[in-house]
Amino acid sequence: MNRLDATRQLVRALTDEAVIASLGHPAYDLFAAGDRPENFYTWGSMGVASSIGLGLALARPDRRVLVLDGDGSLLMNLGSLATIASCRPPNLTLLVWDNRQYGTTGGQATATAHATDLAAVARGAGLASTATVGSADELDRAMDATRRAPGPHVIVARVDESAPTTKPPLDCVFLKQRFMAAIGAPESATRGGPA
Repeated sequence: MNRLDATRQLVRALTDEAVIASLGHPAYDLFAAGDRPENFYTWGSMGVASSIGLGLALARPDRRVLVLDGDGSLLMNLGSLATIASCRPPNLTLLVWDNRQYGTTGGQATATAHATDLAAVARGAGLASTATVGSADELDRAMDATRRAPGPHVIVARVDESAPTTKPPLDCVFLKQRFMAAIGAPESATRGGPA
């Protein structure tokens, strides 16, 4: 499966999840597959999508959070896996599009093209719910499993590169405000508790 087709498949199954997309091709494909206010596209922030997703999952335990990351981006911040394992947010899923290359910068091979197994790294960091998938059916099954059991979950999807067809807006303030309005205030804030 290629990344754009896999992203389209994923978008069809979304309900009200907040989705954080890593910069570059994961964000481009998410925008092309189905822009929605609950999508947060990162710009100029390689390596931090997993950390943003973790922060959101901890701040909003009432909402499922899905991070779409790339293998190159996650490799820049492997420490986030240890932090996610330590914090253990049950509402967080990290989906890594592993095309074995830095697609946004010209297709240079990443470590996953050689010996690095990101699901094994996640398990080594202390994350119990990990999977590696390579087909549309396997991706569906893995995502269904994240809906049935508490996380955090890490899914590494082996995908082929696909050329971007469009890009999300570059207006970061607009994207932030739209996203914040879409996910709303935490339930505790609407009940008068701490936000």
